[in-house]
Amino acid sequence: MQPDSSRVGVADPPTPRHTRTEAANQGYSVRPDSRRQAEATAPTLLHDPGIVLSVERLAKGYHEIRALDGVDLCLREGEILGLLGPNGAGKTTLVSVAAGLSSPDGGSVTIDVDGVATDPRRARRQIGLAPQIPGLYPTVSVLDNLRYFGRLAGLHRRDLRRRVDEIAELLSLGSLLERFPSTLSGGERRRVSTAIAVLHHPKLLLLDEPTAGIDVESRREVLNMVKTLAGESIAICYLTHRLSEVEALNASVAILEKGRILAHGSLSSLIEAHGDSIIELTFVPGAGPTTVAGNAVDADGQVRVPAPDPEVALQRVLTELAASTQHLRAIEMIRPSLESVYLNLVGRRYGNPE
Repeated sequence: MQPDSSRVGVADPPTPRHTRTEAANQGYSVRPDSRRQAEATAPTLLHDPGIVLSVERLAKGYHEIRALDGVDLCLREGEILGLLGPNGAGKTTLVSVAAGLSSPDGGSVTIDVDGVATDPRRARRQIGLAPQIPGLYPTVSVLDNLRYFGRLAGLHRRDLRRRVDEIAELLSLGSLLERFPSTLSGGERRRVSTAIAVLHHPKLLLLDEPTAGIDVESRREVLNMVKTLAGESIAICYLTHRLSEVEALNASVAILEKGRILAHGSLSSLIEAHGDSIIELTFVPGAGPTTVAGNAVDADGQVRVPAPDPEVALQRVLTELAASTQHLRAIEMIRPSLESVYLNLVGRRYGNPE
């Protein structure tokens, strides 16, 4: 049975019969051809014992929309991967397929289970997922939710009590334990959802925007928890709309757009390859120049000028704009950083929806 935050009157969760991830994956199926393909390619994908998750040529579509279009990706134990991309890029679809909640149309996803490569359906106990929309029973306490999902994950008695206590302390949930999820804020529900995802100490942790809507102190606690878990050799895929979090976690980065990986690597390697400085100018829409240093001004009056030597480039730009400076609203120098990488690859800044 799946919790549904829209339901009311759930008096008591049913007696657990499966692990939590099994319950989450009951709807997952692999077509025979996809299953054979995954099993055939798995040994080569996971030849490196440090790789926990391997994704190869992954494809997934919804009607006319190509959500994933030949994605290749791998994630090692102890690695934090910051998965970035605009809304609709395919990030949540990728996580859904990796968790076994959705079957791919093509390609393969394999998980390492004690040195044996398998598909997500068969690796349920090794995966922890905190989705965008927390799935909690709204009319039983947070503590009862943690105990219930812990039992589904295979924890019992002393081990369950110890693990609930550890996670409650790690995420500062003590003041929330006796409250009902229906009374929590969105950020508090996300913290509880994250706690449930890590209760059984998974080998692969998938976090879909775990800090959306939470306060600064809670965000710091989540980031510290992620670092702690990575230090315990857990592989973590971390979706976020905050570039500062990826930088704070010193995560590797994969940038996804229109279902394709544009770049994948360490933060330092991506900055070196794609992170030239950028001069961003904003004019009164329709009143400024149409081009600056050969770069077109968009309909919003913005233009970005690549600047490998930013000081020299800025002087040239200001000289060129001598007759148009009265229409200039703002000028910003974006130094080599994850944001400049994203700008250079995607062509727009990384929006924060909060």
